[in-house]
Amino acid sequence: MILVTGATGTVGRAVVDHLLAAGVPVRALTRRPETAALPEGVDVVRGDPADPNSVDGVMAGVDRVFLLTTGPDLAAHDATLARAAADAGVSHVVKLSSGRTGDPAADDPIPTWHRAGEQAVRASGVAWTILRPLGFMSNALHWAGTVRTQDTVRAPFGQGRIAVIDPEDIAAVATVVLTESGHDGRIRTLSGPEPLSPADQTAILAEVLDRPLRYAETTPSEARAGLLGADLDETMADAVMALRATALEAFTSVVHPDVEEITGRAPRTFRDWARAHRDEFATA
Repeated sequence: MILVTGATGTVGRAVVDHLLAAGVPVRALTRRPETAALPEGVDVVRGDPADPNSVDGVMAGVDRVFLLTTGPDLAAHDATLARAAADAGVSHVVKLSSGRTGDPAADDPIPTWHRAGEQAVRASGVAWTILRPLGFMSNALHWAGTVRTQDTVRAPFGQGRIAVIDPEDIAAVATVVLTESGHDGRIRTLSGPEPLSPADQTAILAEVLDRPLRYAETTPSEARAGLLGADLDETMADAVMALRATALEAFTSVVHPDVEEITGRAPRTFRDWARAHRDEFATA
């Protein structure tokens, strides 16, 4: 049995689907099982890593854990879940971290939170693997509304380039690491096959949608206001903006071989991802 935390989010849900496809029993931890909408056959359990008492017993019968937490308190949440895994005799924890955690120059909030979370996992005494994606192709879905209604992508830091990865590739890597031996104590940096700017992604979306699109660079303050308007609090909005700004640095544009080394195939391109999500950008 493999426990997946963050199972209702983009990456967590993809991990659930990949594990089920591999015939692996899955338990999903969520704060709200009644709205989880997970596939039949998943053992959905209630628990909140912010409340250590609520995760008592959720690791019973679990051999491995996919650990995905977010927000300013993620290190404490990682520590709670890692301790519970150790107490239950779990053999392996696979933590989803941030690619920027591996950059020693990164002192902004998200990599700082994840460094502390990684340390909590290591300190638990359970065997571990850490996955550090550089950026998600799925973040382009934030542009879907203006693409549909205005044929426009609005995003800051137009000169920035990130070797973004398809969450399905993260899930494929996680599934291999969770189900095969030989990955203990490894840190894997995960990227897509090429670094892309927002304008590059806009051009690819235009080709896939077969209609002209425009990239309009926004200011950081405009982008931050958009995050606040999407119900992020100020702490998270500032953390996301700091992470976005790192696209201007060389670290995020490096292509890494880990996806192909682990899965045996090259990572999907942004064009592949866009084709799979074409309907979400299509006009009414």
